Amino acid sequence: MKIICIGRNYSDHIKELSNTKPTNPVVFLKPDSSIIAKNQNFIIPSFSSEIHHEVELVVKINKVGKHIDESFSNKYYNEIGLGIDFTARDIQNNLKEKGHPWEKSKAFDNSCLVGEFIVKDELENQSNIEFSLKKNNLIVQSGSSSQMLWKIDELISYVSQYFTLKIGDLIFTGTPAGVSKIISGDLLEGYINSNKMFSLKVK
Repeated sequence: MKIICIGRNYSDHIKELSNTKPTNPVVFLKPDSSIIAKNQNFIIPSFSSEIHHEVELVVKINKVGKHIDESFSNKYYNEIGLGIDFTARDIQNNLKEKGHPWEKSKAFDNSCLVGEFIVKDELENQSNIEFSLKKNNLIVQSGSSSQMLWKIDELISYVSQYFTLKIGDLIFTGTPAGVSKIISGDLLEGYINSNKMFSLKVK
């Protein structure tokens, strides 16, 4: 099972981190060891002093595919969920300055929260899926699939040119603006529309 993540897919998030808008989707991977076990807390790792939350819509692949035409992408997933790509921002900034890969800042153990999933046909408007993240009961991130630079079907087609997609693979589709540091004691709650998709304590 692969966790395929898309970076820089929301214009406001690109601006808040002073990044350059890409001409193609930015793709990176997380290992399965990055997934936080059910009902477990997020433990801030000792090697970083600046862990940021990045809430994202997540697509679960339901059939094997390679070189998928965009017009057929919708046949490769039935469920859409919500998750968090935790990022060690201090480490990432240091790696970017040196031109090094990001894995240490993005793919460390327990850096990936996967919440619940909704059957996509139960969503009224799949082109405008609204989602949000509350930190200590205050909304800190909110976005919509309509704001993506590359939409879900485009992403599936694009990544399948490089990676064979298999049943159970997850695609994290990018985060909107509002990322910020978490500290011990924080409570993170994620929503798709009014549906609560996860609740996570930070230790």
